[in-house]
Amino acid sequence: MQTIYLDHAATTQVDPRVLEAMLPWLQGEFGNASSIHTLGRAANVAVEEAREKIAHYLNSTPAEIIFTSGGTESDNTAILGVLASSNRKECITSNAEHHAVLNPVEMAQHFGFQSKILPVSNKGIIDPKHLSAELSEQTSIVSLMHVNNENGAINPIKELAAISHKNGSIFHTDAVQSAGKFSLDVEDLGVDLLSISGHKLYGPKGVGILFAKAGIEFKPFMIGGSQERKRRAGTLNVPGIVGLGKAIELAFTEMSERSNHISGLKSYLQNGLSNIYGDQIQFNNPIGNDAYHIVNISFLSKNEKYLDGEMLLLNLDIEGICCSNGSACSSGAIEPSHVLLATGVPSKTAKSSLRLSLGKNNTVEQLDYVLEKLEKITKRMGLG
Repeated sequence: MQTIYLDHAATTQVDPRVLEAMLPWLQGEFGNASSIHTLGRAANVAVEEAREKIAHYLNSTPAEIIFTSGGTESDNTAILGVLASSNRKECITSNAEHHAVLNPVEMAQHFGFQSKILPVSNKGIIDPKHLSAELSEQTSIVSLMHVNNENGAINPIKELAAISHKNGSIFHTDAVQSAGKFSLDVEDLGVDLLSISGHKLYGPKGVGILFAKAGIEFKPFMIGGSQERKRRAGTLNVPGIVGLGKAIELAFTEMSERSNHISGLKSYLQNGLSNIYGDQIQFNNPIGNDAYHIVNISFLSKNEKYLDGEMLLLNLDIEGICCSNGSACSSGAIEPSHVLLATGVPSKTAKSSLRLSLGKNNTVEQLDYVLEKLEKITKRMGLG
């Protein structure tokens, strides 16, 4: 039985060209990039070449690129690091952010910092007017994501950053879901801090970056060493960094080709779903202002009999189809997506949601198979 992977918003397969670039640094060239001997110097050169490559595609300087273990660490560092170094004691985010942002904001409250959680629209987007109204002289940092990982909503980052700067606040964006899919010119966006994770763009897991604009002050989150100019302690993940550099190079140079292919697949999938289900589903994407790789749907009930989202996923998995519904397991109970709830989707409807996220290796033939199996499964589960 074939396996069809439609969960690219969760993670992606390592591109063979990325793996090829990493292999030497997993085998013969195994030196610590902080060592001064031959193997160490070679590793350091590889790290700096990757740093320069990434900086080029982000339109930043190499010194503004800090290597981390991934998006979560980058988000945590940005928020907690800025709060710890600022005289201002307030941060602002939204109720549709990834928990890598929401949780450190919550943690900061235990240390006496204040937070404001902005609501999103029913399309999952931040209204710049809401941000402007909530900013105060105590706002140290604003953290708002570029592309939402569950419904694909795209926030007006450039405008939000400009509003924050007028208030003298630092602006951070979680760009984990948009990296490799959209241009991330940090000068044009006007951001101070930006997070990226390698495994979302066909690179390895366990590596990411935090772009930190020159002059932005923050206390390091990882301490105990002088790596990354004392901004992030810990032995550098040389193979991962090399792989991330290659993945970003490929993503940006092939961006047009990939986006055209995946956008076409998304339209095909949405049309197929509409033809099968009609008014029995709703699209949770803000159509026209959403990322081209995410389709989020909820199955609607006409008789108060809602589909069990977890059971739906298990049935799809049996057919070799990998996707998600955005739910998280907490104390044995399946909770509805906090993102869908934030956009006004009722709890029971949110629990019957499905996120299908497309990638560069998906095909129309695969989507035909998915549509066929999904229709049979949902009918068997009582929809219709």
